Amino acid sequence: MEPSPDTALPLPVLRVEQPADMPDRGLKLEADAVVIGSGAGGAVAAYELCRAGAKVIVLEAGPYVKSQQFTERLIEAFHTLYEEGGNQVNKSGDLVLLQGKCVGGSTVVNAAVCFRAPDKVLEAWGEDHGLDNLSPEAMAPYFEQVEKNLRIHPNGPHEINLNGRLIMQGAKSVGIPAAPVSRNIEHCALTGHCLSGCKTDRKQSMLVTYLPWASELGATILSGTRAETFEVTNGRVTQVNAVATDDDGNTKAVEVKAGLVVVAAGAVQTPLLFQKNAIGNSSGLVGHNFACHPSTAMIAVHKDEIYGWLGATITTYAGNIEDPTEGSFLLEAGFLGPMSLTTGTGGGVGPEYTDFIQQSNRFLAAVTLIHDHNVGRVYMENGRKRIDYDLDDRDFPSLQEAFRNAAKIYFAAGAERVFLPTTRRTVIESPDQIDPIVNSLENGKHRYKLASYHPQGTMRMGKDPKKSVVGPDGRVHDLDNVYVVDASLFPTTLLVNPQETIYAMASYLSDRMLTRT
Repeated sequence: MEPSPDTALPLPVLRVEQPADMPDRGLKLEADAVVIGSGAGGAVAAYELCRAGAKVIVLEAGPYVKSQQFTERLIEAFHTLYEEGGNQVNKSGDLVLLQGKCVGGSTVVNAAVCFRAPDKVLEAWGEDHGLDNLSPEAMAPYFEQVEKNLRIHPNGPHEINLNGRLIMQGAKSVGIPAAPVSRNIEHCALTGHCLSGCKTDRKQSMLVTYLPWASELGATILSGTRAETFEVTNGRVTQVNAVATDDDGNTKAVEVKAGLVVVAAGAVQTPLLFQKNAIGNSSGLVGHNFACHPSTAMIAVHKDEIYGWLGATITTYAGNIEDPTEGSFLLEAGFLGPMSLTTGTGGGVGPEYTDFIQQSNRFLAAVTLIHDHNVGRVYMENGRKRIDYDLDDRDFPSLQEAFRNAAKIYFAAGAERVFLPTTRRTVIESPDQIDPIVNSLENGKHRYKLASYHPQGTMRMGKDPKKSVVGPDGRVHDLDNVYVVDASLFPTTLLVNPQETIYAMASYLSDRMLTRT
């Protein structure tokens, strides 16, 4: 089935085989291609390969949760839809890394924000990593196609709440570029529960788009099935061995023989899978170069009532996304429920917090992102997953600039005070305090309330096999038939939300696979 946003078609049916459906003896399967992971990269690759006539099997470690089962309660969504129940943290314990772990991956639980990779990022990849094939001109048709398929469009006036309007107006008044964000949404219900899964299927996640399209074309999708080991012969992976685990903890062996292996488990899980199997690492870089757009929630108290939790989760942005160089930042006007939002900012404790939360109907709120360096590493240590990443001293000025400019925007928009996302309560009471307070901040562990939805970089793509893990066509340098199509490929971070770039890259790389085979 060819998706066509301009033509009314019967809704495709997503068929998922769950562990409870499998025979006790397990499964022994054969296919043209096996895709590991069902998020942005895996779902697009599965569909594109199916569309070309390939027999495809998708292995997803997370459960299959239907949209009708979403409760719109974030704490419950953490337990059912997120990696480690929403408690995946860096080694220092001061950065929460949020990844979806379900059929559809992080596309099910993100805020639907879509940006193309900035041209200057793609150009830098060409200059610094030999990726001339990923020029803005070469990638444009792929961005255009996924934008059409996923109904990606800028928020209209009815989708931008007062919080978003005020932040956009405040940004423009202090000379910072600002505009509505684009989202992969069709007829948004404006409930604001994006991070808990879209109960009404308005978000065009992989759960309701590319996976059902692939399913209609014959793809076999297995949930609760974690890829564990590879069998390798003469530089080719000939079989993927996985374990399916049902709700009661019972396990079943799943063996898949395939001529093509596509790995899209995410920038944390993909390198761990390669490390476990001791493959693809002649460069020594598997798991290195981790980065994640470390983010904070910035809150201000406005003079008027805002009710920022009404409407879309993310509405507008502020920042120079066309030039994401060192020192760059991005602000995205967004809001969750007051209790969820204030866990990420310096509202204090006890009576201090009670007073703070009682002002929530007057909150202005935005998320800060920065273009961080790839200083982290993902690996196993004593049987435990480790994400070794701390905010680099080179990136701290970018965080300060995000704080500084958010405060300027808030005061320009009518705020009375601004709360910084520090572990010790820090409040800016007037515009003349912005520079002294922000300049006094220091980098360090556990000083700031950091989170990330955007892990990237652990399977770096590049032309030189000595300096990268994956080649310009997505194929692992050391292996003849293994490709990677998730954000672990990115040589650097984007500054902007990565999902649209993953979609486009997966589509582009699928073409490279098909051309080669």
